[in-house]
Amino acid sequence: MNLRSLFGNPYVLLTLTTVFWGGNAVAGKLASFDWQPYTITATRWFLTTMLLLPFAWAHLKKDKDILKRHWHIFAGLSLGMALFNLCMYQALNYTTAINVAIEQASMPVMIMLANFFLFSQRTTTLQVIGLICSIVGVLVTTTSGRPWLFFTEGLNFGDAIMLVACLFYAGYTIGLRWRPKVHWLTFMWVISICAFTITIPFVWWELGQKGFSFPPIKGWAVIAYIIIFPTILAQIFFARGVELIGGNRAGQFINLVPIFGSLLAILVLGERFQWFHAVGLVMVVGGILLAEKFAVAEAPKS
Repeated sequence: MNLRSLFGNPYVLLTLTTVFWGGNAVAGKLASFDWQPYTITATRWFLTTMLLLPFAWAHLKKDKDILKRHWHIFAGLSLGMALFNLCMYQALNYTTAINVAIEQASMPVMIMLANFFLFSQRTTTLQVIGLICSIVGVLVTTTSGRPWLFFTEGLNFGDAIMLVACLFYAGYTIGLRWRPKVHWLTFMWVISICAFTITIPFVWWELGQKGFSFPPIKGWAVIAYIIIFPTILAQIFFARGVELIGGNRAGQFINLVPIFGSLLAILVLGERFQWFHAVGLVMVVGGILLAEKFAVAEAPKS
């Protein structure tokens, strides 16, 4: 498959995206041993801007008028991206990579609900049933198989932060419908530099509280993976997938993240896959597949 056909196939692009995102939960857990959460987020976006700048420069000059007219859209998208990452890396200090991977499947639910309430996008009864099933599956995972405890004890700190992170990324996904027509390198560079800028106050606070220790080689290898795959390639692939088949349908592919993420967490981190993970995973994935099968078609963008 050549690059031209790859960028025209949303199913391959979105599947690869979820593989990379599944690996991001594992990489984030590994990074938590060597990096502080806000510092790694800022470092991630700073190095991404440096890596992309030589390739994006010519396109930035060409798209500068569009950037000036629509700077507020780029700023809003960057805010969702930056806050998602800040929350996710914080969450991984308090919960497992498997939990984080499964919880990311709540994003399609948030996207569909937002599209329904904000844009009056129609939903079917079976779609609603599928979404409820997914929500229960997330609760089963986050409460270690005792979802009724959510109403008396709530969620643990890490899982709660991760669900907030998912809310921010759902907002980013919905916002992509207003993405200005610029080259993908322009888009990625602007999002990266804006996301880095947003993280600066968080890093300033974190360094003031905890100081900084230089990470070992392993820590830098982890961030290299995060920059190349979940940051650059996954964001490009996901944005293109949304462009080809729409936010609702593209959002459904996120249900693959818990599958790949759980598998990688077991293989790489040696985390234990317990019965409630299996039940939660089946309910989340099954619910999202049901919602996708009976989704009201959303017109793709050209």
